Amino acid sequence: MKNRENYEIIDPVSVGVDESAIVLTARSGRAALKHHLDRLGHNVKGKDLDDIYEKFLVMADKQKQVTDQDVLALTGRGVRPDQPVKLKLLQVVAGQSTIPMATVHLEILGEAKAATSEGNGPIDACINAVKKLVDVKFILDEFLIQAITRGSDDVGKVHVRIKVHDRIWYGYGADTDIITASVLALADALSKTI
Repeated sequence: MKNRENYEIIDPVSVGVDESAIVLTARSGRAALKHHLDRLGHNVKGKDLDDIYEKFLVMADKQKQVTDQDVLALTGRGVRPDQPVKLKLLQVVAGQSTIPMATVHLEILGEAKAATSEGNGPIDACINAVKKLVDVKFILDEFLIQAITRGSDDVGKVHVRIKVHDRIWYGYGADTDIITASVLALADALSKTI
């Protein structure tokens, strides 16, 4: 286990993943979950840890492996504290007989930026606003939405893949609002390009 070359055939950073991760399973205990939460910058204790652990068990039974992104989703804060691109505010107007509009405020390497844009739908409007805020020219190559458990109040997970020049970067976001989760995922992918 000490020599990564024994089990890693490619460096995760070369394909846009921060680092290799050991995933949690239904057999992982509360201490393992706490360790992962601490490592991700979320110090959770007491009843909050108990609540997250109960959600973790449900998720682990359903999907067999729980990644760091899933753990962040369970906290309700699908973002790492040290992320270079952070979503600060999102306001979306959408509906029938309405032009979808989005106002996005991002903090990029400590600098506050804001833009408003329209689109074919609320998520497209958000992506167009983000494109105005970043210096990186990217193409949204893949967009995937998943529910963690079930119900209308569920936390939604969004996975995106963006292409910058000839490189691929992956991003992940989670929130009870799927539009917010989409912008969080895009911010996560863009953070990896910096």
